[in-house]
Amino acid sequence: MARTAVAYSNLVPNSNLADPAGTAVSSGAGNGGQVAAAFPELTLLRVSNASGGSGTATVLAGSLPLAIASGQGNLAVTVANSATQWIGPVESGRFLQNDGSLIVETSVAMTITAFKVPRNT
Repeated sequence: MARTAVAYSNLVPNSNLADPAGTAVSSGAGNGGQVAAAFPELTLLRVSNASGGSGTATVLAGSLPLAIASGQGNLAVTVANSATQWIGPVESGRFLQNDGSLIVETSVAMTITAFKVPRNT
């Protein structure tokens, strides 16, 4: 399998946003979700687990030259069954991939939603 594209759901200043369903992603290394053209400091990730067991969502550290702090490693968050975890915002200097994306891998099938916080609020 391959990484699944996770599109942004833009939060709207002085308005509202209907709760988006999110994107189902597959588990395992090389799978999960990828947010293209990411703005890590403006990104909140909602990770939901309905797989039947506890799992881990891991935001992968980037690589040089973009992610100068990538040596701090990945960010792993445990997501219990039937639970939701919110991750972020995260630091671009640690997590931005060389192609400008953010990558989240999961140990079980999960649903990921990427929210982008507007700059003008």
